[in-house]
Amino acid sequence: MVFSDPWDSGYCSKETPQKSLSVNAPMEPGSSSTEKFYRIPKGKGPHSVGCTDLMTENAVEGSFLRLYYPSCNATDNEEAPWIPDKEYYQGLSDFLNMYRVVGERLFQYYVGSVTCPAKSNAAFKLGEKYPLLIFSHGLGAFRTIYSAICIEMASQGFVVAAVEHRDESASATYYCKKKSISEPQEESTSGLEKEWIYYRKLKTGEEERCLRHKQVQQRAQECIKALNLILKINSGEEVMNVLNSNFDWNSVKDSVDTSRIAVMGHSFGGATVIESLSKEIRFRCGIALDAWMLPVGDDIYQNSVQQPLLFINSEKFQWADNILKMKKLSSNDTNKKMITIMGSVHQSFPDFTFVSGGLIGRFFKLKGEIDPNEAIDISNHASLAFLQKHLSLKKDFDQWDSLVDGIGPNVIPGTNIDLPPAEPE
Repeated sequence: MVFSDPWDSGYCSKETPQKSLSVNAPMEPGSSSTEKFYRIPKGKGPHSVGCTDLMTENAVEGSFLRLYYPSCNATDNEEAPWIPDKEYYQGLSDFLNMYRVVGERLFQYYVGSVTCPAKSNAAFKLGEKYPLLIFSHGLGAFRTIYSAICIEMASQGFVVAAVEHRDESASATYYCKKKSISEPQEESTSGLEKEWIYYRKLKTGEEERCLRHKQVQQRAQECIKALNLILKINSGEEVMNVLNSNFDWNSVKDSVDTSRIAVMGHSFGGATVIESLSKEIRFRCGIALDAWMLPVGDDIYQNSVQQPLLFINSEKFQWADNILKMKKLSSNDTNKKMITIMGSVHQSFPDFTFVSGGLIGRFFKLKGEIDPNEAIDISNHASLAFLQKHLSLKKDFDQWDSLVDGIGPNVIPGTNIDLPPAEPE
């Protein structure tokens, strides 16, 4: 079962990126377990992967993220739930213009049992200093649904902090606030309750660029705040996690390589990457997956992004105006690269492409003509090669250097989009 909306076409000079997310019917009648048939891929690197959630402060201004990290081999730990609260189903329903009562039941039935292949709260693997990657999700997404990318990066030796943005661009998110005295507290000993924030739709007559530019600035600040939080933990400072968790945050102390930090994101998250690079020099490089350039402020194009930047685009999503903005940002800079994965679509990057069936997935553009696993491998391998070069890593990711130049099966340099001839200065 799949839901989509008019933006699903993936063409036209869109302001808002396509919204098409999927849930798939089990292949056997009466089965409610999709993971038997469709799985989010495991990491291919040498490390086992754990994940844990972190939320600071009892206020909307705090940080909220899912940390993916190299872990000890945790046979006793269960895999983390992919979508951890029913309110996310409600938010996805809102985002996709569905009735909540219908959407929640369908999402719960079809993907409620899906897990991501990372062990929840597994012990952090000591003995190495790992580079740090901050990840920013797309419009209508949230912190958990790019797990295929984040888990692969963690399996290859990165600590990955996937931020959940509170700018009203996520389908749903929340913060914890203290319960009022009048409310019963038997159910929770913490005295806290979740305050949910749902996706905010454009108001009638509202100019989208103004809203998205305001949001992308908040998103960049949230990425920088997440960076500061992880570095604080790395330095040994005590951080209060308001979520119940048995993860030992003290084990992260002195395990992050503070000189090797990058930022990565998809769609609106790609714009967030650009904004974050312009504001924070500690991000040594960035990777923008199928970036949506509308939110990026005009001031950013005036040489305010000095760091290396890799654009990895899908074949079917991009359009000329968007590509021209990328080119404007990267002109005459050999450390700024663009490649296109042929046969891929905008939803080739989030996890929904892996939990939808082939026919339905392609019909609703959750899958492209390329196999989803091959598409994500190209993206991940190009990302790793780029990160090795610009973070000066001593790894073997340079085996994929050719992908960064757009050389290899199902990848091209630059773009597949026909661009108008350059106008004279």
